[in-house]
Amino acid sequence: MRKFFLLALMFVSGTLSAAELPSRIVSVGGAVTEIIYVLEEQQRLVGSDTTSYYPPAAAKLPKVGYQRNLSAEGILSLNPDLLLLTEDAGPSPVLTQIKSAGVEIVILKSAKSVAHVRQNILSIGDVLGKTDQALNLVKELDQTLDKVSVKVSKQKHKPSVLFLTSHGTSTPMVAGLGTSASSLIDLAGGRNVADGFSGYKPLTPEAAVKYAPDIILITSRSLKMNGGKTGLLKIPGVGLTPAGQAGNIIHMDGLLLMGFGPRTGDAALELHKKIQASL
Repeated sequence: MRKFFLLALMFVSGTLSAAELPSRIVSVGGAVTEIIYVLEEQQRLVGSDTTSYYPPAAAKLPKVGYQRNLSAEGILSLNPDLLLLTEDAGPSPVLTQIKSAGVEIVILKSAKSVAHVRQNILSIGDVLGKTDQALNLVKELDQTLDKVSVKVSKQKHKPSVLFLTSHGTSTPMVAGLGTSASSLIDLAGGRNVADGFSGYKPLTPEAAVKYAPDIILITSRSLKMNGGKTGLLKIPGVGLTPAGQAGNIIHMDGLLLMGFGPRTGDAALELHKKIQASL
């Protein structure tokens, strides 16, 4: 972890007055921005990155670039007193420049599990002086996930799911273990068929056939960039899988599917419904 990225939450609810809480925040990461909106503190936001497009109002905020390719000039021009981001953000020289300019930086987990989501919600609640509201949000999340868990427990088997991400002109990547996509598949009652590695790796035609997934999962954006279902099935090997031959392709909004923010329970519930409907 970069040395100046300390999750030392100095803005703990109950210890600082409203005047001492951050009033000009730049948020980086779609889920981070979502949490701020759900906690009804969006009036503190002066900017966000391009992955922050939900709720719709977030898309209208001044943008400071993609989370992995931030602009120091863009961020500093907004005169923030806090930059709230995840450990995926960068590049490092830009963040060093921002830190040197006197802007407070708080780093959060790049959420890939429900535990990370809970942690981020509570941390942001502390930063914003909304600890009680954050606790309630976590309770609501857990209640929704409990509903999903009950539904999953009634399944007779877990269908195998292969998550693909592709921008159309590049080699498709497969989500292995330790990814947000894999975690959501598990929550929704599926089984990530790419369980022999962690992170992402390129998909080969041989691997696609070997995985033999019942369902192919992809973001709506990636599906569109690949020319829809017809184009996706033209990727070498994909059309030969059971999912490809049966047309069992599920697509969801990328932020909802992989964001692991306050809508994680809703995402798991939606994916569970889609999985059941495709069988």
